[in-house]
Amino acid sequence: MSADTAPSTPKLYSPRLLALSAELANFPFDETLPLVSEARSRTCGSTITLGIAIDNRGAVSRIGMQVAACAVGQSSAAILARGIDGVDEAALNGTVEAINAWLKGSGDMPEWPEFDALAAARSHPGRHGALLLPWKAAMQALSSQSPSG
Repeated sequence: MSADTAPSTPKLYSPRLLALSAELANFPFDETLPLVSEARSRTCGSTITLGIAIDNRGAVSRIGMQVAACAVGQSSAAILARGIDGVDEAALNGTVEAINAWLKGSGDMPEWPEFDALAAARSHPGRHGALLLPWKAAMQALSSQSPSG
């Protein structure tokens, strides 16, 4: 295939994406975190155990996770972890809705720090489950908090 006829889709496993996946070491799972979620992607088999601590306003103050996923899932988890400090359940829910719309082609790229590193995954539906996994796990953990905080 000549360069003129090569597909113009960006490379899925870019150096930036791979570097982000290595950052998970900065967010190790800690069993003392009070809000814990475990999730598995039906589409790819990726798994995550995620723990969150919140402050008195209900905003995330600490996160830790153990991720068994492809580089897309690992990078998505790292992007989530890097930007989630100070985010509450409502704001995270809005981001997850934006990610879903973006993946379906009916919305703009979500406004989250460094989310653009995942742009190439949009054209790979087989990776959508891994990309969404950490976000859904975080929502599940936050929604498990008691109404009294």
